[in-house]
Amino acid sequence: MLTTQIGGLLQRISGNGEESIEETARLLAQAVIGEGRVIIAGFGEMEAVTFTALHGAELLSGAVRYEFDMEFTTADRIWLLTRSAADEPALELARQLAGRFIPFAALAAEKPVVDNELADLAYTYISTGLTRGLLPGDDGERIVQPHALAALFVYEAVKLAYDEMISEED
Repeated sequence: MLTTQIGGLLQRISGNGEESIEETARLLAQAVIGEGRVIIAGFGEMEAVTFTALHGAELLSGAVRYEFDMEFTTADRIWLLTRSAADEPALELARQLAGRFIPFAALAAEKPVVDNELADLAYTYISTGLTRGLLPGDDGERIVQPHALAALFVYEAVKLAYDEMISEED
């Protein structure tokens, strides 16, 4: 049952987010083309994407880890990844970036609806759609929320498009 539910989750992300994935890859590729950095800002378990981008089998070209109080340039592009669009530290960074007109992409569980401030501030926004558990628990509550797994899936999809874009520039 878990395999079926995770397969369905990944299919939904792929189907609903295809355009946003492409837009995110394009935004991040602008950094490398413009001599900036791709700054990965993973919050909570989304640090899994940061670790994969910087230490995985296939590194994300031009990527660096976000550090608090880091200086940004207009050539930099930031990818902000958080479980929830309401995560206050992630929103604080998003507000700072938007206030300085530094383009950034965001990934969170919630859909980009009217009251989603993170989606409103971001240049591109990808929703995992993972707002509740995938499986029913013994007590009736929904369990299993693989946010990092969903984010890593999106990362790989973005990386495929990103690598293709930057290789065309060489």
